[in-house]
Amino acid sequence: MATKEHHAPLAPENLLSATELADLGNGEVGYIRRMRSEEVAAKFPQAPQLDPGLDLWALFGADGTPILLSDSRSSAFYKAAENDLATVSVH
Repeated sequence: MATKEHHAPLAPENLLSATELADLGNGEVGYIRRMRSEEVAAKFPQAPQLDPGLDLWALFGADGTPILLSDSRSSAFYKAAENDLATVSVH
């Protein structure tokens, strides 16, 4: 029979604030995500109107700040390396 693990809740002084959580990895970590052109306006409001159905690659800072939008995955990795960001992929 499987047993459930019970963990005591963390004390408030051990919790991160929303700001502290957003700052984790900031300037050190970037994430690369595949996007459809229909999603672009929500994350890259300055981007021009794109044809629907395009597969694109986006690079974001650890805090979600958009850095690059490209049709090339390798360009996203190159830009991350250029900015000295360790990369993670998000599905």
